[in-house]
Amino acid sequence: EVQLVESGGGLVQPGGSLRLSCAASGFIFSSSAMSWVRQAPGKGLEWVSTINTGGENTYYADSVRGRFTIFRDNAKNTVYLQMNNLKPEDTAVYYCKRESSQWVPEYWGQGTQVTVSS
Repeated sequence: EVQLVESGGGLVQPGGSLRLSCAASGFIFSSSAMSWVRQAPGKGLEWVSTINTGGENTYYADSVRGRFTIFRDNAKNTVYLQMNNLKPEDTAVYYCKRESSQWVPEYWGQGTQVTVSS
């Protein structure tokens, strides 16, 4: 059974940092590109970042570039999102997503809440 379990969310003040983790199981993690996607209250889904299978290539939305860093540890089947200099507009539920390929469909985790507020 495929599972993506996010953790690390919480309440943080503006300018603070959080690190999200997504622990994967049930599939060959090192063969899948992974992404983080967020949904702010009352808004649609917003792509945040993607990392390729080996971790060499990363991509960011303009809204987070320079503040967020995606990385992965294939030995631990985990992808991370380091979030620095957080802003109130970063408040959202953050989802971990397995990208689809010719071998597997996309798959979503259950999400973790991040709230940036003073």
